[in-house]
Amino acid sequence: MRVMSDVTDPVERMHTMTHRQVRTELVDVKELLAKEGDYLRTMVEAIVQATLEAEMSAALSAEKGERTAERLGYRSGYYSRSLITRVGTLELKVPQDRQGRFSTELFERYQRSEKALVATLIEMYVQGVSTRKVKAVTEELCGHSFSASAVSSIVKTLDARLSAFFERRLEKTAFPYLIVDARYERVREGGVIVSQAVLIAIGIDFEGRRQVISVELANRESRSSWRDFLVGLRERGLAGVEFVVSDDHPGLKAAIREILPAAAWQRCYVHFLRNALDYVPRKVDDDCLMELRWFYDRRELAEVRRDLAQWLAKWQGKYPKLCDWVEENIEETLTYFRLPLAHHKHMKSTNMLERLNQELKRRTHVVRIFPNAESCLRLVRALAVEAHENWLEGTRYLNMEHLREHKKEVLRQAA
Repeated sequence: MRVMSDVTDPVERMHTMTHRQVRTELVDVKELLAKEGDYLRTMVEAIVQATLEAEMSAALSAEKGERTAERLGYRSGYYSRSLITRVGTLELKVPQDRQGRFSTELFERYQRSEKALVATLIEMYVQGVSTRKVKAVTEELCGHSFSASAVSSIVKTLDARLSAFFERRLEKTAFPYLIVDARYERVREGGVIVSQAVLIAIGIDFEGRRQVISVELANRESRSSWRDFLVGLRERGLAGVEFVVSDDHPGLKAAIREILPAAAWQRCYVHFLRNALDYVPRKVDDDCLMELRWFYDRRELAEVRRDLAQWLAKWQGKYPKLCDWVEENIEETLTYFRLPLAHHKHMKSTNMLERLNQELKRRTHVVRIFPNAESCLRLVRALAVEAHENWLEGTRYLNMEHLREHKKEVLRQAA
């Protein structure tokens, strides 16, 4: 039994323990890569096992055999657990403690998205939509075949959990910032392949953490679909929204004005710059658009308006349509100057939600065409919950003290 005497701070000591554990496992991985033919599965298995050991060390505040005053319990062997992954079935040893307090969410979190994808692929096969290739992909993905009853059980459990998450009440948490956007997936309906809009809302609470608030399907983006989407949020208790970021879809803008009239609306400046391309020749070889982009790096609104006047005077003769359009619409993209400077970078566009959409697209691309709307919503929601949990466990997205101090300063100036 060894005693750690050099590191006294518990946080620093746990960091050292975890680093040492991972470093040891990496050495083992290198040896496995040299010996094993099935190296990818073996490598993932070693890394997941190392994660379990590190979680147990963190839970007990002590490594194996370590004597320390901060120790919270003692290990008590292992139990075997299989984890089905895309690289094969992992055979793991889950550590236990004497008090039975240790638990890990690693398996549930890892397999939630896997179960959704498996259910979708099998549903395609059962309905005759897919080919033998889809069956082969399913078996390779899961590591084994699933019976119809097993699939039904997986889908039923997963749907119940997802419904509970996306129907949860929101009044206990205030979301001053709201970001909304839509993307499209292909779904088969009545033998016809159609595009379904996936409507997504992300909220940022007063702790500065991002949360997935809602994910719904609609036949298309329209005022009525966006209105129903926002009404659903309001009925679940969403209130206190002060700032909304989105693109300039007319139906979405109208729905925001109607359902969230007290919130300031910010038009995503990235979408705005893309729209500007419609008002210039296809090949622009000068600095016109680059100078327009630079406005969004300014720190003060007065500076933007001064430079905008100069930009309009400079390019009016060469690009009159662009200049007229910019002069008419650019104010919608400058609402973020009402916020504290530290929040400008994150709240002047929908980029954060765009990154989530890119990840969803990467994962749903495996399916390509969903057999029905239910399977599409199931997979997208499962992936969104996965991102939600990662955000809550990660660092804060924004420091909301900046917003509180900014409000106080505005009130002082008004007084």
